[in-house]
Amino acid sequence: MSKSRFTEAQIIGMIKEQEAGMATAEVCRRHGLSPARFYKLKAKYGGMDVSDAQRLRALVDENGKLKRLLAEAMLDNVVLKDLLGKP
Repeated sequence: MSKSRFTEAQIIGMIKEQEAGMATAEVCRRHGLSPARFYKLKAKYGGMDVSDAQRLRALVDENGKLKRLLAEAMLDNVVLKDLLGKP
């Protein structure tokens, strides 16, 4: 996953500006992002507080680590089966 140039707090702040009545085009111009990117961020972070977004980031990181551990365990399993000669 690529690193975003905006923190969760900044993203949520942009969304709250737009929800407070500022035009989407104005929010995008002020923060230097496209409307498509804004709506993608809004779909992901809309309705969240900063603490919720940080928790989401922590869960995504933990999920990635667990997936890597599972892949390594499965690879070890395949190698052991090959060494024992079992199909």
